[in-house]
Amino acid sequence: MTTHESTTASESTDTAPSTGPTPAELASRGDSRSQRPTNEAFRSFIAQGWDDAVPPADRRDVADFTPARRDALVRTLPATRLVLPAGVLKQRSNDTDYPFRPETAYAYYSGLGTDEEPDSVLVVEPDPQEPETSRATYFFRPRAGFDSTEFYADSTYGELWVGRRPTLAEVQSRLGIECRHIDELRDALAKDVGAQLSLTVMPGVDASVEALVAEIRAQNGLPDGDASTGEADRFAEAASEQRLVKDDHEVAEMRKAVAATIRGFEDVVRELPRAVEHARGERVIEGTFNAVARREGNAVGYETIAASGAHAGTLHWIRNDGPVREGDLVLVDAGVEVDSLYTADLTRTLPVTGRYTEDQRRVYDAVLEAADAAFALARPGVRFREIHAAAMEVIAAHLERFGLLPGTAEESLAPEGQYHRRWMVHGTSHHLGMDVHDCAKARREMYLDAELVPGMVFTIEPGLYFQANDTLVPENLRGIAVRIEDDVLVTEDGVENLSTALPRRAEDVEAWMASLR
Repeated sequence: MTTHESTTASESTDTAPSTGPTPAELASRGDSRSQRPTNEAFRSFIAQGWDDAVPPADRRDVADFTPARRDALVRTLPATRLVLPAGVLKQRSNDTDYPFRPETAYAYYSGLGTDEEPDSVLVVEPDPQEPETSRATYFFRPRAGFDSTEFYADSTYGELWVGRRPTLAEVQSRLGIECRHIDELRDALAKDVGAQLSLTVMPGVDASVEALVAEIRAQNGLPDGDASTGEADRFAEAASEQRLVKDDHEVAEMRKAVAATIRGFEDVVRELPRAVEHARGERVIEGTFNAVARREGNAVGYETIAASGAHAGTLHWIRNDGPVREGDLVLVDAGVEVDSLYTADLTRTLPVTGRYTEDQRRVYDAVLEAADAAFALARPGVRFREIHAAAMEVIAAHLERFGLLPGTAEESLAPEGQYHRRWMVHGTSHHLGMDVHDCAKARREMYLDAELVPGMVFTIEPGLYFQANDTLVPENLRGIAVRIEDDVLVTEDGVENLSTALPRRAEDVEAWMASLR
């Protein structure tokens, strides 16, 4: 590789060695890439005449919050250099990749979002002078010069292929942390590692970075095998547990995500008549919501569930290839992920005609009562698992009234019973944030068995699912499935329903739908 020092190169102090293919490599390829010019005259010509104005690089609001996050991390995992890869591009087909979404812990501690930045690495370690505070360095591949082959010939990194890449100085200004070229990562990771400083990496994100960390550990006498795996697992656990309580910036981003998601549900209602007309009406609903997610956010936070009729009984129905028929219910479970990667997670079960039938309303009201019971209980000091228990008491009571249980609700709620779970096999709540099922690697005592504290954000989402082929269910109820899901923030004395603007009561849903049509 050569260093580019041409005055036509982008910000010479930030210019990186080219990672683009050499002219010889381009010429030897048998695919369309071999059609790219490789002669020196072309390379000289394409390097000239570019306006190299640098766009503003304002400091991001999140940069006021990430230092405290990193400080908490090094206090939890002292005397350790912590390596957080962004992740790598994943192949969809041949030379086509899926859109890149960075790993959650990396985004949380760096303040990066959207598709920033494949193959990059954040390193967090204790400050040598103040071990309870952190020092962070971000390693990535900055913009290459116009005179590099990367600029015009590299479809992964090249500016003419994927757009302008930032310089080191730009990213440093935005994040407020030191930025260095990714080629310097190995030496930076190895420095001072040994008896006084351990080294570990977030597992399962980037195999090449994991291999590099394992090599450096071995060279510096750090244990491998179970000891190394244990350190990495504890790292993942600590990062998960730290996100259980959201800071002010996170709460603001969650509000944005919920608001955008509600706008998506409004568009879905407006498009229901078109969905009815189409053979794949569920795809019309999915496409409608996903368009809002891309327009107002980064993407959907998870695959949209648009389940009409009997499909609503399939908890994670994402094929969405069925019709939407008048008289049916359609269960829409969807969330907008905003640019900071925080996602909402809301579900409403909507009557396609705009009004619930008597049987649909009976099931809907039972689920709503279960949700209301969970809302009434949720407050600081209550254990997370108790929210589910409150909802299940209501679900079991209604199923007893429906005549579906082999005994009483009380008998079903006993550990040796649990018959009511046939019609609701999932939990009532999960934490929510950058991941739709956030903090999933947290220990049980920090999650299910933990007491609620202000700043936690989670869902309340009971349901009842009567499958079309369930012969224990009366025929008039078969194929009816209802879930109602809201996103809540624990406050000092209760919870705030972040999604309160999306109607919940059946009569309010009907009035809301009528107003949108």
